[in-house]
Amino acid sequence: MEKKPFITKEKAEEIIKKYPTPFHIYDEKGIRENARKLKQAFSWNKGFKEYFAVKATPNPTILKILGEEGCGTDCSSYSELLMSNKCGFKGDEIMFSSNDTPDSEFEFAGKIGAIINLDDITHIDMLERTCGIPETVCCRFNPGGKFSISTTIMDNPGDAKYGMTREQIKEAFIRLKSLGVKEFGIHSFLASNTVSNEYYPTLAGILFKLAVELKEETGVNIGFINLSGGVGVPYTPDKEPNDIMAIGEGVHKAFDEILVPAGMGDVRIYTELGRFMLAPFGHLVTKAIHEKHIYKEYIGVDACAVNLMRPAMYGAYHHITVLGKENEPCDQIYDITGSLCENNDKFAIDRHLPKIDMGDILVIHDTGAHGFAMGYNYNGKLKSAELLLREDGSVVEIRRAETVDDYFATLDGYWDVLK
Repeated sequence: MEKKPFITKEKAEEIIKKYPTPFHIYDEKGIRENARKLKQAFSWNKGFKEYFAVKATPNPTILKILGEEGCGTDCSSYSELLMSNKCGFKGDEIMFSSNDTPDSEFEFAGKIGAIINLDDITHIDMLERTCGIPETVCCRFNPGGKFSISTTIMDNPGDAKYGMTREQIKEAFIRLKSLGVKEFGIHSFLASNTVSNEYYPTLAGILFKLAVELKEETGVNIGFINLSGGVGVPYTPDKEPNDIMAIGEGVHKAFDEILVPAGMGDVRIYTELGRFMLAPFGHLVTKAIHEKHIYKEYIGVDACAVNLMRPAMYGAYHHITVLGKENEPCDQIYDITGSLCENNDKFAIDRHLPKIDMGDILVIHDTGAHGFAMGYNYNGKLKSAELLLREDGSVVEIRRAETVDDYFATLDGYWDVLK
């Protein structure tokens, strides 16, 4: 599969006249079409709702676009709860899925009426103490061991810090029922960034069977099952993307085989996708500003790991297009580097690309999720702007670039003395 940027060289040059590189840019048309396709894939379930994982792309403009498409938000901190609330998401349109949660965050989640997803059985006491026990509560399940599809090990839930054991979630349901909870939800996340149409249906089968068992054992009313995230995107061009329609139909099949015969055909299905919703619809746009010829060939760009941490942190692959040279032979081998005082500040290592000249514009693909969001300020580097390519072709700034004054703003007067 060829990865094509959603902006041309001409469009990029036009944007750069107003907004200098580096910057993240998002494709509104792609985001909306993807959200509608997800909704269509699960339209068989009357109560279906996508709770977008705010941590992936915490920008109010993006949240409002997804809200217009019928999505809710999944939050993991006070800041994300506050942003969601200020963007117009109310009550059960917000899911609060956190861990190692401070009292104050439970308190605020309760205040705004968010659905609270408990990560641990000890959180019941915290919830009761901070905001009281609501009528609807979700609990996170961790089956332990290794999670496999066919003979392929997808991930290792037994090593994950999240969720309750089978015995704990049963105990939690019984206790919460005694405290007045009327509707229960089940949540689980077993593997990250899967590019497999089998992941969601397999996970759904596990959770649907668990739901039937827990209803029989505890007598609780299970109102929804949250499949969480894990449906990923193909970062490398050789992989086929997930087919969300096939995934939705796979979950539908498991629903009809397991929940419907158990008299649970009214259970709502929720998803909590971040990467799938946004990653392909974001680019990091940067410019070649330096070349170095030593033991390897290096191209230095004006972006760095501050703008996109995934390659430095995980060794993650992000495809790169040199705008205007899409049809030229990739007969050069480069490391594409940023300027941080860290040798892992590389967007690509030994990457085959066309010859890069100084001033060339590079598009780094699939940065719409966990791109800008993971930024930081090492070496005193400043975070970039975020832009939105509107459906009509216009471009608007949805977050300005940081300034030096922003960087020093938390020094409480010391910077004024130093000026």
